[in-house]
Amino acid sequence: MSLINYEPMNFLNRMQNELNQFFHHNGHRLMPSLIDEDEAWLTSEWAPHVDIKEEDNQFMVTADIPGVDPKDIEVSMDKGLLTIKGERSSEKEEKKKDYRIRECSYGSFIRTFRMPESADSDNIKARGKNGVLSITIARKETAKPRKIEIES
Repeated sequence: MSLINYEPMNFLNRMQNELNQFFHHNGHRLMPSLIDEDEAWLTSEWAPHVDIKEEDNQFMVTADIPGVDPKDIEVSMDKGLLTIKGERSSEKEEKKKDYRIRECSYGSFIRTFRMPESADSDNIKARGKNGVLSITIARKETAKPRKIEIES
């Protein structure tokens, strides 16, 4: 019986390479993506937390975006993709007798979600207040569930 030297990192590297080959072939994505084509999210410096809730008549999207003025946020919907992007910037300066502290925080973000076909892209409302962005997307009339009566 011969001993084989086990290298866990080699195994992980091989597995990562095989997954990359599986999901990308000749530069083309094999699996459908929830992000837009240019994958701008890869350059995002932070990502706000987002909740999506489906109701009978609408979809509710809520994003926590503290410190960002609603004027600096762009919401768009194209071909079923809801995109929320923006940029935050803040500066804080504290001066004392013996020292001075200055902190700057900058960062862009982008979140993209594929919405169901029942989402009405012509009927979207967005509202920003107290660091929370609320987006309401109406459900198309034909997509609303209806109860079917059973005859006896």
